[in-house]
Amino acid sequence: MRLTKAIPNMVTLGNLYCGFLSIGFAASGEFKNAAVLILIGMMLDSMDGRLARMLNADSTLGKELDSLADIVTFGVAPSFLVYYTYFYQFGMLGFAVAGLFPLFGAYRLARFNISSTKSSMNYFVGVPITAAGGILAILTLFGDKIPQIITTVVFTGMCFLMVSKIRIPSLKEIPLPKYGTIVTIFLGCLLYLIYKGTYENFPYLIYIATPIYIAYLAYRFVKGKKVK
Repeated sequence: MRLTKAIPNMVTLGNLYCGFLSIGFAASGEFKNAAVLILIGMMLDSMDGRLARMLNADSTLGKELDSLADIVTFGVAPSFLVYYTYFYQFGMLGFAVAGLFPLFGAYRLARFNISSTKSSMNYFVGVPITAAGGILAILTLFGDKIPQIITTVVFTGMCFLMVSKIRIPSLKEIPLPKYGTIVTIFLGCLLYLIYKGTYENFPYLIYIATPIYIAYLAYRFVKGKKVK
């Protein structure tokens, strides 16, 4: 029983580890691998909360752990990725500017954690750090096709949108199997197009994360049918 209740936290720690690995890949010059690891972190992040509710394992520890994982995977890791791919040419100024992203993201997470439960069920106040970090990761994947000025503008925009008062509709009410399948198919097609012909450079963690995520979605889909 204790092991079952620990599963959501293990998934959250997997998300955090993806962030750490992403920073390492970015420092080694493997930018696409680093970006893919952030996307894997997004998949894991979409699982932990729902797993906690499924297993009746909600806890204050899990919520705090989730925030700490998010600031690393979707705050620190994307900022390093953008720095190593573009901002590095501006020296210390670029390094300082890149560091603003996790600062804004940390503020956004802290504000979200103290917000009312009712409001967070229907909408987000400001762009969630998960979405902001994921957008930067996708821009990096297509870095050779997108002008660097666009990445700079999006980077700056995401910083301010995270701490803005703009209400973003929540996707929590969308049925998981439908939404999760769309996410999985999208990521699968994206990864295939980018890594076609470069099998040996594919991050090995994807071979663990993707099957688990698909199995999780299949379980939810079957369980949903039984409930009906």
